[in-house]
Amino acid sequence: MNRRDSLKALGLTAISTTVLLDACKQPETKTEVAAPEETAKEAGREQWEIDRDKKLKAEIFFTKHEMATITILADIIIPKDDVSGSASDARVPEFIEFIVKDIPEHKVPMRGGLKWLDVYSFNKFQKSFVEASADQQISIVDEIAYPKKARPEMQAGVTFFNRMRDLTASGFYTTEIGVKDIGYVGNAPNQWAGVPIDVLKQYGMENVKV
Repeated sequence: MNRRDSLKALGLTAISTTVLLDACKQPETKTEVAAPEETAKEAGREQWEIDRDKKLKAEIFFTKHEMATITILADIIIPKDDVSGSASDARVPEFIEFIVKDIPEHKVPMRGGLKWLDVYSFNKFQKSFVEASADQQISIVDEIAYPKKARPEMQAGVTFFNRMRDLTASGFYTTEIGVKDIGYVGNAPNQWAGVPIDVLKQYGMENVKV
């Protein structure tokens, strides 16, 4: 089941990535002249924003069982491969934990969806989703991951998985691991190799000289 390529084609929603700062920061090095890390990483933000984020990070919303379920689902959506780490390697579950507190309208749909998943797993395999085997977990995901193929009675699961997939992709592709995964290198000063040849050919301008 290769979902990485399809995820790259998604139009990812831009949402707060403050929780990911800790995932990308370098080990603290203290010197007498260095600016405090807290000051450096929070530059340009209002104090109320800093205080609010600290408060949200200190709160706990999901139970350990729910977080275990989220971790399994995230790694099914974006597994580790020979290009990059998995969603959990990029701390996507922690990102989702933060986002549901930062954007409270996610709380009920996410918690309800996780409960739906366990009920469905119990009915099908007599065990929770976390306790099910890897093959059993994938079989459930296959029933809710493809909206056009899903049976009508699976609509609740489809709706939940759509949200879970969006949050996972948004979290993963706004981390250092995710950025490297899609090969994004950003702008480099004083480096310009010209318009790529494939783009020039697309517009019939490969032989145009400027």
